[in-house]
Amino acid sequence: MEYLSIVMFVVVCLVLLLGYPVAISLAGTALIFACIGIANNVFDAVFLQALPSRLYGIMNNQTLLAVPLFVFMGVMLEKSKVAERLLDAMTLLFVRSPAGLGIAVIIVGMLLAASTGIVGATVVTMGLMSLPTMLKRGYSPQYASGVIAATGTLGQIIPPSIALVLLGDVLSSAYQQAQLKQGIFSPETVSVGDLFAGALIPGLILVAMYIVYSLLLAWRKPQLVPKISKSVLIEERQHQHVSLLSALFPPLILIVLVLGAILFGFATPTEAAGIGAGGATLLALFNEQLSKNQLEQVMLSTLKITSMVFLILIGASLFSLVFRGLGGEELIHSVFSQLPGGVFSALVIVMAVIFLLGFILDFIEITFVVVPIVGPVLLMMGVDPIWLGIMIAVNLQTSFLTPPFGFALFYLRGVAPKEVMTKDIYKGVMPFIAIQILLLIIMSIWPKVVTWLPNVIYG
Repeated sequence: MEYLSIVMFVVVCLVLLLGYPVAISLAGTALIFACIGIANNVFDAVFLQALPSRLYGIMNNQTLLAVPLFVFMGVMLEKSKVAERLLDAMTLLFVRSPAGLGIAVIIVGMLLAASTGIVGATVVTMGLMSLPTMLKRGYSPQYASGVIAATGTLGQIIPPSIALVLLGDVLSSAYQQAQLKQGIFSPETVSVGDLFAGALIPGLILVAMYIVYSLLLAWRKPQLVPKISKSVLIEERQHQHVSLLSALFPPLILIVLVLGAILFGFATPTEAAGIGAGGATLLALFNEQLSKNQLEQVMLSTLKITSMVFLILIGASLFSLVFRGLGGEELIHSVFSQLPGGVFSALVIVMAVIFLLGFILDFIEITFVVVPIVGPVLLMMGVDPIWLGIMIAVNLQTSFLTPPFGFALFYLRGVAPKEVMTKDIYKGVMPFIAIQILLLIIMSIWPKVVTWLPNVIYG
């Protein structure tokens, strides 16, 4: 019965593959295995009595209040056509550059990722706006679909990201738990701001590598990413009158305000998220893109996404309680400590499992289910919590791009024109997957790529 916790984990993955709702699958599977454990005297029902206090802790968690506010900010910017204006302005700016339209898509995707923090929203928005234009201008379907899918997943790593907010909260609990088990009764903490600072340099490196790849492709195979006549673009966009300053600076200032307030300690993530939500609303009003109907749509979308996140968190809390009560955490710690390669082998296994789970689980489920299980064990082995968090985020970003099950590929397939074949999308993302794997290797060899900025800012 000592492996009952592992069986429970495998069963919940199978249940999710059958298409049942995530929160119900987590909670239902946990309760069934708790009953099996009680019947076989291997699970103490006292563990379930801790559930009310855990739920109260979720409701009372100030950091998690940032989630609905960041979601509101992202949805509001999406509905107010900020991305569309940005893309038009950036296209005119980079039109003389090789792969100019591709570079414009990468930069707008980065800014949109920093604004929305939601992978699906970024991929769908960029797919609807950019893909038809790129195909019309002679860009290859492979490159066009690949660059849009890849930049869409930047919402996983570019701060302020919802994924990093959730990951920061979970890692903070795991880090404190690991220190308490080591006999450290005044534990250090990991904040969302730490993760934002740690993600900034890797995120910018990733964007730079995307741009370099696009330029190299334009140099080696210019027929795949042709130059576009500026006169044609200006003629196409005459009726829009979009200037670079009016399109770029308002959302850029908003992002800098939100991120700067968190990084330099002027505001908590929740307070900064409130600034972002208010600023996004003002931008929508400034662009005359906020009607009563649009406001209702934004609020409804925010409600749906936030409800989904917190319902999954409740189910995951019950799942992790039962997993711990069945001895799963001790089992994993025992297995990891006996591996021949020590910490390195444990990290490789965890990253491989998270990568594979990214095919069937969203980042929310992996953050709430997997990280609380493996996080304390790895942190007790001396792994830096900020570095671990960013490695997990980039790993999941790579998983979301990898055929045949990557979430970003499904999102793009849903909005791509019929002439773009599924095999084109699969081929197009391969170079970007290689780039992200290269970033993972760079962060593994030089951890200071992640830890340097948090140390400079927070000491």
